[in-house]
Amino acid sequence: MLIKEFRIVLPVSVEEYQVGQLYSVAEASKNETGGGDGVEVLKNEPYEKEDGEKGQYTHKIYRLQSKVPSFVRLLAPSSALIIHEKAWNAYPYCRTVLTNEYMKDNFLIMIETWHKPDLGEQENVHNLDSERWKQVEVIHIDIADRSQVDTKDYKPDEDPATFKSQKTGRGPLGPDWKKELPQKKDCPHMCAYKLVTVNFKWFGLQKKVEGFIHRQEKRLFTSFHRQLFCWLDRWIDLTMEDIRRMEEETQKELDKMREKDPVKGMSAADE
Repeated sequence: MLIKEFRIVLPVSVEEYQVGQLYSVAEASKNETGGGDGVEVLKNEPYEKEDGEKGQYTHKIYRLQSKVPSFVRLLAPSSALIIHEKAWNAYPYCRTVLTNEYMKDNFLIMIETWHKPDLGEQENVHNLDSERWKQVEVIHIDIADRSQVDTKDYKPDEDPATFKSQKTGRGPLGPDWKKELPQKKDCPHMCAYKLVTVNFKWFGLQKKVEGFIHRQEKRLFTSFHRQLFCWLDRWIDLTMEDIRRMEEETQKELDKMREKDPVKGMSAADE
């Protein structure tokens, strides 16, 4: 088992991020779907637990044949390349669990996220016990730092270092943008604290695959949040009602795209 915490600071408020995240998830899903691979939405509905927690529950299937390294495709049957994602979004807290029916209890990715109105300075926001917290590696992702972006993932129109929002005036983000945020009264900020637990029990492959999954998560978080900020003018005026309507439309689009569109999106480099 390998646990890391990724911290992503953004020049948006916690309230704005809720809309921006859901908008960007829908758009990113379309960008990753085609050629039989991609995202299928099975459920997207409100939930309420006995302890009073309530939010939005989603159940998605990810088909990943073109997204994994060749050594995984050689060793694993096609059923092992289908991932179920169940998420309980009780914003500003969200818990996402990814499982695989082929590997059952031998495969788990859990992503627990707290969205806080700060610059990522809080320690142990997930309240882990002290021994477990000592094992967690903290990784800071800077959305404006191009050196953190894989060359094949870089898109000039999705670069926070050059993007300027016409509607809010935010951006471009310079080298010291996070240090400058507290002085900017007209620019809110927040941090997504993402605690990622990866467990992959496969003799001889565990360490390699767990490391690969964490590298992919960092890559996904980096690209996704760069997009979210650079798409700011697309979603800043949307309401949650607009988002739910968009999600319904996206669900139908994804079903068509998996069948008709070519393979596209973020493929994995062999490692």
